[in-house]
Amino acid sequence: MAAAANAMNPTVGPTTLHLHGLLFVPHCMHIGNPATILFALTLMQDMDFPGGKISFTTTKSFLPGSSEERVPCYRVLDEEGYSSSNILEHVISKEVALKMYSGMVTLQTMDKFFYEAQRQGRLSFYLTSFGEEAINLASAAALSIDDVILAQYREPGMLLWRGFTLQDFANQCFGNNAGHGKGRQMPIHYGSKNFNFITISSPLATQLPQAVGVAYSLKMDKKDSCVVAYLGDGSSSEGDFHAALNFAAVLDAPVVFICRNNGWAISTPVTDQFRSDGIVVKGQAYGISSIRVDGNDALAIYDVVRSAREIAINEQRPILIEAMTYRVSHHSTSDDSTKYRSTDEIEYWKTIHSPITRFRKWVERKGWWSDKEESELHLDVKKQVKHAMDEAEKQEKPPLRDMFTDVYEDLPSNLVEQETSLRETIQRHPQDFPKDIPL
Repeated sequence: MAAAANAMNPTVGPTTLHLHGLLFVPHCMHIGNPATILFALTLMQDMDFPGGKISFTTTKSFLPGSSEERVPCYRVLDEEGYSSSNILEHVISKEVALKMYSGMVTLQTMDKFFYEAQRQGRLSFYLTSFGEEAINLASAAALSIDDVILAQYREPGMLLWRGFTLQDFANQCFGNNAGHGKGRQMPIHYGSKNFNFITISSPLATQLPQAVGVAYSLKMDKKDSCVVAYLGDGSSSEGDFHAALNFAAVLDAPVVFICRNNGWAISTPVTDQFRSDGIVVKGQAYGISSIRVDGNDALAIYDVVRSAREIAINEQRPILIEAMTYRVSHHSTSDDSTKYRSTDEIEYWKTIHSPITRFRKWVERKGWWSDKEESELHLDVKKQVKHAMDEAEKQEKPPLRDMFTDVYEDLPSNLVEQETSLRETIQRHPQDFPKDIPL
């Protein structure tokens, strides 16, 4: 009776023995006794659960849905191109900085002319990167050619940096026989084996689990490179996004996720996309080191991606980067964004927060760029883009048979039947098919 009474009052309970962090209950106490169990658990301050050592508390408290303090955004250059850190003044060379700037202008010019070409009926579809040029070129500059890229559809600057020519872009978009896809993919769905750029897929977030798999293979082969996967804020609503982050964290895969949070998933604003503090906290929730950066600041992007790459390779673990920016353009040529946002809002971001203007002010202040060079660059790039488009239109269209080739070495019987059926249909209804496709 005395033992039972003492068990009900842990402060005067029987002597217990702690050995190597374990709690031993004296033999005089019966383990099956509820009072004994209560006493033992009261003395334990924490416990090694399967997921880790977790401390106990007597305070009932629910975690808040989000922190009152938002994650800050890393920045180096302000809107006027002034640097807040002298350290980075010496991190990036003049050669790299000017190549980045030239690439940003080239991408913007290509987007302008290709977009207009679609409006003229020369292209079937197009999608621009207006307002997001810094994310494209600065992240590309921070990586190695050996790093594998799995992009979404707003990162052509990555290919441009690596050597994909304006003619290559034009051939793909015009769907001619010289393009790498031979017209079998929508415009802007680029890819290049030579530049370690996996061909773009239209469905959102499908590239993310694939990126983790590629990264894990690099890890197994002990390669001195990583994988970089790009996505937009809308992709965070896809299941593949969450599966990929968890997959990457558990496997310690050397992959860098770069999210372009541009405020809009076509017509869906981020306020309707999630209630969390953006994307950056989602990485932390999965156990991934994450950072938020000003996506319109080329120097900040370069610095963050360079550091993320070093961590991914040297420490063999994933990193998530949320680049805060704004989609100045319509989602694509199939969209009119003035139906769901004001022109004043678009113009504000286009002028006040232009990543190209900001970076130009910085290189000019460094004495690396002049008005004359600016004029010459724009004139030269316009000529190159127009020439690439004209040449692409002169190329022959892919022959009909190419709809069925380049998948299997030997054409399977079902594809042979499909080709035969298509040719018979064309013969019966020639007026319904383009005349410029070689049969």
